[in-house]
Amino acid sequence: MLKVGLLGCGRIGQVHARSIGQIDGVRVSAVADAFAEPAQSLAAQTGAQVLDSQTLIDSAEVDAVVIGTPTDTHYDLIHAAARAGKAIFCEKPVDMSADRIRDCIKVVETSGVPFMTAFNRRFDPNFANVQTRIAGGEIGAVEIVTIQSRDPSPPPISYIKSSGGLFRDMMIHDLDMARFLLGEEPVSVYAVGSALVDSEIGRAGDVDTAAVTLTTASGKICQITNSRRATYGYDQRIEVHGSKGMIRAENILENTVEIASEAGFRKAPAQHFFLERYEAAYRAEMQHFVRGVLDSKPLFPGIIDGLRAQLLADAATSSLAQGTPLSVA
Repeated sequence: MLKVGLLGCGRIGQVHARSIGQIDGVRVSAVADAFAEPAQSLAAQTGAQVLDSQTLIDSAEVDAVVIGTPTDTHYDLIHAAARAGKAIFCEKPVDMSADRIRDCIKVVETSGVPFMTAFNRRFDPNFANVQTRIAGGEIGAVEIVTIQSRDPSPPPISYIKSSGGLFRDMMIHDLDMARFLLGEEPVSVYAVGSALVDSEIGRAGDVDTAAVTLTTASGKICQITNSRRATYGYDQRIEVHGSKGMIRAENILENTVEIASEAGFRKAPAQHFFLERYEAAYRAEMQHFVRGVLDSKPLFPGIIDGLRAQLLADAATSSLAQGTPLSVA
């Protein structure tokens, strides 16, 4: 039985607690949060004990930690958990600073603990199926990857100001997905962006509408578009064109019912929130973490994947500021 300590009992901590509750061979043994009420509430739901973060990390009743706290706390928690010999599941981004992520890599590698960066979209059943079939050669050599990601509405301005910007907060998922589907590392990044949804986002120094073009050394291209607004719901689509054909995963709707009348064809609206859209992906990524730790198997995506996605997000941010394509080491 794998005993997990949850660091952070907010929205994402609750998601991971639900996932753990549906997986055999694992249980939540302890929880910690900066605020008492969410910690007590989640403890009551899971039967876990409430501890402070350091006590949880040091506890003999905790084999692995799930880090779902604010990003600026990840660095210290990763160092503490690694030194305590705990397996680590960490929400993205690992840190806002690539250099600090490198520091985390050092302590993780020195301690030898399992580490997983929680890029949940790799575990979406449809997206994972696309990648498996690409790897199997069904569409031949990949030539162009197209990723569309649009949120129903922007987050509060207070969040925007501390998020690190759209590329590090929102698009980082798509940058990781680009690497997942291209099968090669991008070597060039070109970004454009505007504040079209809310002028306050622009005044906060960020954009809400953006496009990025990634190019690999062999010439493969990935185009990513993001928007903080989609009036029709949460919009997540990918398409990959190859030498032998094309494969794509469409958006997920509330149901698959379609009705036709003299007015035309109508379908259900798109799911409206990322938690319901990626519910299966959250469960699958946690299943991967649990089985990997219990069976001593490699965990993917790892901490290096967290660094590489962050480097792409940093390059996109700089490309937008400079108005020119940038090379990525």
